Formats: sequence, structure tokens, C-alpha cells
Amino acid sequence: MDMVIKEIKKDALAEGIPIMLDDGIEFLCNFIKEHECKKILEIGAAVGYSAIMMANVDEKINITTIERDEKRYLKALENIKKADKEKQIKLIYNDALNINIEDEEFDLIFIDAAKAQNIKFFQRFGLYLKSHGFIITDNLNFHGLVDKDLEEIESKNVRGIVRKIKEFKEFLLENNDYETVFYDVGDGISVSEKIKE
Repeated sequence: MDMVIKEIKKDALAEGIPIMLDDGIEFLCNFIKEHECKKILEIGAAVGYSAIMMANVDEKINITTIERDEKRYLKALENIKKADKEKQIKLIYNDALNINIEDEEFDLIFIDAAKAQNIKFFQRFGLYLKSHGFIITDNLNFHGLVDKDLEEIESKNVRGIVRKIKEFKEFLLENNDYETVFYDVGDGISVSEKIKE
């Protein structure tokens, strides 16, 4: 299994596909273990790396993961098969905002997709989270750029993403249905516990 993981990481880095940093994925997997999360929804499968790592925590874990990019989706399918995790991981090819997951309730929702859509993902999929379940969001430091003034960022596109991430962090802090803690691990992670019954 270690060899498969190493290969997936190597290929992703060679292709320039962003995957979670080592301390970020370690934090996520430890969190899943400590809180005994068994039913997980992931928004943004990329090449399947984080889903496979989460599935490795416990064979009783079931993951539904969504990817809208066809090339990445096909690579994720291949990687999940290679890692022998097809029984645990259900991969959906679609834009997450077009999906209805009826009659499902999750212990954990992991958001690692288009940063500009974080608030929409959070509001939409929070409906499928059980009480005292968790939403974990990655990339909230965005390579250290979120701490900078927007004027310091040259690229208009990047400025737009950073602005959206800042708005999302504000949204989390002001959301009384959840209790959110920010962690400076990986590329910045938030853990939001659903406290509203």
C-alpha cells in the first residue's frame, strides 16, 4: 500500500495536481480516527489521494467523493482500483453543486475543491451532516497569501480567490450553527462542528 501511495503522490506532483501536504493529511486521518468518523463525504476528489488515505484509517469507513474534472476523475478511478479501495470509496463524476445526495447523513464532510465556492459547498452539504458532525476545509492559508493585503497580490485571479477565502473564514466565524477552530497545519485547515440540533 505504501508503494501505491508513493506512486500516486509522485504522479500528482509531476502533473502539477495539488494534493494535501503531509502534515495536513496526517491531521485529517488522525482526526477521523479520534472521532470515529465512518461515513465521509469529500468535495473534490482530484486523483483520489486523500480519499484513499482516509479509507486506510479503518476498513469500516465509507467515502463518497465528487470530482468534476474528467481527467482527474479517470485518474482517481484508476488509483482507487490500484489501492484496492473500490468497496470503501464511491466516486461521482459531476460538479458538486449539481448533486443531490438524498437520505444520506455524514459524520464528516471534507471540502477541498474550488476555493471560491467554499460557502456554497458548506451551506449545501451541511444539510447532510449529522448533529455534532464535522466539516473540515483545506487550503485556508492558500500558500501564505491569505495573510497578505490584497494589494500585494499581483495576479487578479489569485486576488479573487484570496478574497473569497477571507470571506469564507468570516462566514465560519459568524456562523452560530457551527463551532469552528482554525489549525495552522498543511495549507491551513478549519474544523467546524455542527452544534445546532
